[in-house]
Amino acid sequence: MNASAPHYLLFSESRARRARIRNQPLDDSHIGEWRFVLETADGSARFEAADEEPDAELERLELLAVVRGLEALNQPSRVTLLTASRYVSRGFRFGLSEWRENDWHWERYGEMAPVKNGDLWRRVDRAMQFHQVECRIWRFDPAETHSRVRSPAMKMHSPRRQGTKMSHTNRATTPRRSRFTESCAGLCRDMLQRLRPNARTAMDAQTA
Repeated sequence: MNASAPHYLLFSESRARRARIRNQPLDDSHIGEWRFVLETADGSARFEAADEEPDAELERLELLAVVRGLEALNQPSRVTLLTASRYVSRGFRFGLSEWRENDWHWERYGEMAPVKNGDLWRRVDRAMQFHQVECRIWRFDPAETHSRVRSPAMKMHSPRRQGTKMSHTNRATTPRRSRFTESCAGLCRDMLQRLRPNARTAMDAQTA
């Protein structure tokens, strides 16, 4: 890929919460929530989106956030994906090429079985035909995780489904960061120092 291709940081998160419907007993159903933040490496612009998926498994939510983030890019780009999901990380590192060669099947107990969430992994594979993606595990301590999950940043929807919520921010006019992105600021600075040394000064200036 051309070295001049734009470079983005893609953060993804997801969770599942119990569904509560007024005047009805609590059952085993749940509401899945996914969210991604796509930010230019120099911090000049940010795009984010979030939505709900009733009864979706957590692994599917984790992968869906990544898929939607990659599909939001409108030109071939270099992407540093930061995720807390080992399921997503293992798929990028060890699964994609083998699954593709085996027509999206893998060997399970001596038999070939369809890859779990194969429809989403196919979308990842298509996106990687245009984008150069480096997947890295985003590690954080339990206290930070609890604070992040309980923060208003994840209280995204009322019980009725409202459709995907999106926002686009130009740093030149709106310098304030979302709670989710702010929680990653230290990691961003470290990543940018290694991946694009000249960008660190710009990032430090914006977070000062």
